[in-house]
Amino acid sequence: MLEHTLLGLLARKPASGYDIGKWLRTDGRWLGRSPSMTPIYRALAELEKRGWVDIRIEERDTAPAAKVYSLTTDGIDALKAWAASEYRPSERPMAPDFTQRLSFAGQLGPEHALAIVRTELEFRRRQRAEEQDPELASVNSDPIAEIDREWLIHVDALTHDRGWQSTSLYIGWLETTERQLVRECARRGLPT
Repeated sequence: MLEHTLLGLLARKPASGYDIGKWLRTDGRWLGRSPSMTPIYRALAELEKRGWVDIRIEERDTAPAAKVYSLTTDGIDALKAWAASEYRPSERPMAPDFTQRLSFAGQLGPEHALAIVRTELEFRRRQRAEEQDPELASVNSDPIAEIDREWLIHVDALTHDRGWQSTSLYIGWLETTERQLVRECARRGLPT
């Protein structure tokens, strides 16, 4: 959800809506979403309405004055409540929700990051176990004359294999990340 991304970004440092949009289009593109400025400003207005951000006007030499947003105590509490809330993985591996949750809830400490990674890893392992020998939909297809049915089945298998391999790599990354986070929690004396 965009509002949690904004809370997470503003927890790092106060920023204008323009600066947030610029970050999301460049450094933040790994989040998997690149909203236009309209939803960003709409979400910032909602955060202000809820009392989660304060605004100050910052004069700029080479541009018009900017509204700079910073978290209030209630905004910090909202971020912490979201970070502690149950994370429910998306059916789609590598969905933006996981990356956003890991980045912006995980920044509150390795124990938060570990809980998120473990939830995602357990979900992906269960999902993988359930799809050991999938039946491709193209096997029962009746394609138009321009499509060779055998070729369709082959392309369908290639596409499925791409997803299978990508998910395998993703599960491997989750396992490696879990080990790193367990070590970091142990180093800090946090429960694992």
